[in-house]
Amino acid sequence: MRCFTVLGPSQTGKSTLVAKLASLEATPRRSVSPYGSSLTEFEFGSEAWCALDTPGANEALALAQDSLLASDACILCVSPAPDEAVLAAPYLRAIEASGTPCILFVNRMDEPQGRLRDVIAALQAYSSHPLVLRQIPIRDGDVVVGSCDLISERAWRYREGQPSALVELPDSAAAREHEARSELLEQLSEYDDWLLEELIEDRELPSDALFAIASRILKENKVIPVLFGAASHSNGIKRLMKALRHEAPPVEALKSRLAATASLDETALAAVSFHAYHRPSVGKTILVRALADGLKQGAALGGASLGSVQEGGNGRPLAGNSARGRIFAAVKSDHLPATALLTAADALAPPAWTAPPTPMLERILVPGTERDETKLSATLAKLAETDRGLKVMQEEGTGAQLICAQGPMHLRDLRKTLSEVFRVEVTDRSPNPIYRETISKPSNVHYRHRKQTGGAGQFADVQLSVRPNERGQGFTFGETVKGGTVPRNYIPAVEAGAREAMGKGPPGFQVIAVDVRHTDGPAHSVA
Repeated sequence: MRCFTVLGPSQTGKSTLVAKLASLEATPRRSVSPYGSSLTEFEFGSEAWCALDTPGANEALALAQDSLLASDACILCVSPAPDEAVLAAPYLRAIEASGTPCILFVNRMDEPQGRLRDVIAALQAYSSHPLVLRQIPIRDGDVVVGSCDLISERAWRYREGQPSALVELPDSAAAREHEARSELLEQLSEYDDWLLEELIEDRELPSDALFAIASRILKENKVIPVLFGAASHSNGIKRLMKALRHEAPPVEALKSRLAATASLDETALAAVSFHAYHRPSVGKTILVRALADGLKQGAALGGASLGSVQEGGNGRPLAGNSARGRIFAAVKSDHLPATALLTAADALAPPAWTAPPTPMLERILVPGTERDETKLSATLAKLAETDRGLKVMQEEGTGAQLICAQGPMHLRDLRKTLSEVFRVEVTDRSPNPIYRETISKPSNVHYRHRKQTGGAGQFADVQLSVRPNERGQGFTFGETVKGGTVPRNYIPAVEAGAREAMGKGPPGFQVIAVDVRHTDGPAHSVA
């Protein structure tokens, strides 16, 4: 099975694109997780494929990163409006950090919003990879009615509800096609000496050789080819799928890439887990992509035996072994992390580039009933295991359940999962404000200690110097006692008393950023 991720900003038509790609030759099988990611399995060109469709909101970027961890290639779906190019910047950074070969697909080209070359120029500002145009649009006025492939130089006219028709390249597009093809060949020649020589000698270039060069360059992740279309009208979809089939690298390339990031022997890497969620009456479900043959129920993976193994696209039990490249759902395998590089004996941490963004939204979860209050803490701990973008803690002072989510959509999905999967109803509110005290100028303190218990007692005269600390330094303590006027065994008690005093200042709040120095003070025992 070959696997790719479709990612990009919201409202660029990603889900429509996946649905059209999956329906080119057969009826797809689709499953959706509670956190918004979807997995679609389908057949194309006598091969099994899997498309991972991730939400487009910025707060769901962690889901896109995790999907890239298991993908041979990816499709970055963007708007045809040049001024919206900045919205794709976070996804370009994630793709380049992961090293995943990428095809840029400019969707919704049926909407006249700008020139394609302007879209590429705007996106190039955010990409360290060259964006290489592989097609040019054929227009009728402001409407895109077809495309011309710059390698084969074949022109196609779109037909609603039917395959595109092969046509002669219009004279109006000939000059632009010649210019764009020359630019493409010049860009490709930077990565192929044979092509450079052929261009210098001005020889006829066979299309098969050019396609082979383009395929190799994408597999090596040297450039990002640019295609376009309109998924809602099925325009440009088959060309995109053919590019994936012929140019995207196989699963072996993914295995080598992941093994290199962990300095791991490639033969030891058996699988990669990339997403986990909870299902009613089923429990924790981990999506795993097999990178070796022979994985099945009971097989050693991640340091323990696999529990139930199901098909990734529909949840049915997986018959036989999971072949290399296959995505399956592991159930009753709670030892597997949500994202990890898996060998038979161990579960290794994923690459650093998969680290989720810092959560931006803090909310207090308020359980609806006493029963919900009892379950909430343990339930949130389970969710934090499967959702690395979620942080769970307790509010200081009240002990209420405080969660840090990626954003409002993430919070909404969390509440939905609590309700539908765990039957825990909650509302949310803002955390209580946290106040702190400090001092603004130095001061000297004289404290006299008396203690009489039974026949023995204690007396001490403690002199302290207190001054403000730099912000962020917190509380510090030191002593400058000279001449042994205070027994050394008393000094830790003085520090403990000072720390205790920092817990509550005059208005009742914790005191921070204070330095306390024990300077002097006589001490003697009393009878």
